[in-house]
Amino acid sequence: MSLVPIDVKEKNFQTLMLIYEQAMLQVKRKLESFQTSLKEFYNYDVINNINCRIKTPESIINKMKKKNYDLNYKELIGNVNDIAGIRIVCPFKTDIFKIKDTIEEDSLIEILQIKDYVHKPKKTGYSGFHIIGQTPVNIGDTIAQVKIEIQIRTMAMDFWSTVEHKIKYKAKNKLSKFDSMKMIHYAKIINKVDTKITKINSKYLG
Repeated sequence: MSLVPIDVKEKNFQTLMLIYEQAMLQVKRKLESFQTSLKEFYNYDVINNINCRIKTPESIINKMKKKNYDLNYKELIGNVNDIAGIRIVCPFKTDIFKIKDTIEEDSLIEILQIKDYVHKPKKTGYSGFHIIGQTPVNIGDTIAQVKIEIQIRTMAMDFWSTVEHKIKYKAKNKLSKFDSMKMIHYAKIINKVDTKITKINSKYLG
């Protein structure tokens, strides 16, 4: 199947998406258990909420074309790491690393790659912490390691990212260069406020 061309309407593609969904829900359940245990340990909601999604067929194909990948299953499975995605939103920057450490200590999720946009935000202004991991999924008599992307953001980071995405990708008109610069400026302001609030919180909640 590896070099078979992708047809999003065929059963092979739909079956593969179900496998990714199974992996996503399995990891989500584990993260929800972390949500409970972290709250008990720190006495506040370290994890505010958890959201998940499977990338749409159109988004998968568009990404592969943009990256100049051949449209076959080998390229899809090997190179598209965010088909299954989970977003964790937390109150403070320090919470991001509490969550990251908890994930690292668990055997269900093997971490393959880390992208730290907290200490080094993207040029667009985006901040967040990304984990590319894999988790075992039972498929008949075999076990497949299925990739999943976990994004961890503070509520402030999530606010900016959500708004920026809607303005940049959902608007009817392309964002002007001037307005893009303003969005980057606002991201820096939000980042500074986020840091100051985290410092205040550290005095009281640790």
